[in-house]
Amino acid sequence: MAANNRRMSGKKGAQVGSGGQRRRGLEGKGPTPPAEMRKGHKKNRVATAKAKQVQRRPVARGRGGKSASELVVGRNPVVEALREGVPASTLYVQQFIDNDERVREALQLAAERGGINLMEAPRPELDRMTNGLNHQGLVLQVPPYEYAHPEDLVDAAHDEGEDPLIVALDGVTDPRNLGAVVRSVSAFGGHGVVVPERRAAGMTAGAWKTSAGTAARTPVARATNLTRALEAYKKAGIAVVGLAADGEAEIGELEALDGPVVIVVGSEGKGLSRLVGETCDFRVRIPMPGGAESLNAGVAAGIVLYEAARRRA
Repeated sequence: MAANNRRMSGKKGAQVGSGGQRRRGLEGKGPTPPAEMRKGHKKNRVATAKAKQVQRRPVARGRGGKSASELVVGRNPVVEALREGVPASTLYVQQFIDNDERVREALQLAAERGGINLMEAPRPELDRMTNGLNHQGLVLQVPPYEYAHPEDLVDAAHDEGEDPLIVALDGVTDPRNLGAVVRSVSAFGGHGVVVPERRAAGMTAGAWKTSAGTAARTPVARATNLTRALEAYKKAGIAVVGLAADGEAEIGELEALDGPVVIVVGSEGKGLSRLVGETCDFRVRIPMPGGAESLNAGVAAGIVLYEAARRRA
């Protein structure tokens, strides 16, 4: 009987109690991850070393300075940022993450764009990086934005043989409004946007997304003091036009839009600050027959930029 059992145990095929392990083994584990994600692979070691160098590297200061780096957290936000072309230096992926459709798309987009380090990190490390936010295993590092200097926008216009067409934002704190203004400036042939260094929206991932990629070719300058920057523009022969609900003239009546001009847009509700309003050469209003009290910065800037572009055509 013992000999018979030995003969039976040598037979091939599924054994009783296998629980379908052989069948599951044939199903596979999904697509092979990129080399940068495979622990022990040479490309993974290179990517890890590069990411550590980026984290240790001191932030250089340009003429307009740089913002701090930013983290985009969560599967949907990371995928959307990669789709919209938001600049990125490193994509952090949690170890042993559930490989769903969004994770695969994030890895694919990062690989297709190139220049993005892929880093695998344990969950506690991602929790620490994001201060406990619900990162869902995906974190995208956005590098610091390098701002231009307000004078750079004028130089760029002169290099193209054109009159400067610039938008300055006063007290606009929503990055999406900044992104919308950047998009309008690009659409109507403007030369850039000026924002204050403090208490104002900066070029965050949200601003990049709203700009629909136009931030890559339309510079944003940061001014230490917006009033002084506007005064410098005036000394350079550029008209400073402020938008105000109680402006003395309508935009269609303003001949200053034909030449070099800076259009100053205030925040929705508060409008222009007192000092900025006093610095403007002209204060104009947008006629609104529908009776709306105000427009957000993106819409208001788009209307005036269209009028300026129409006059210059």
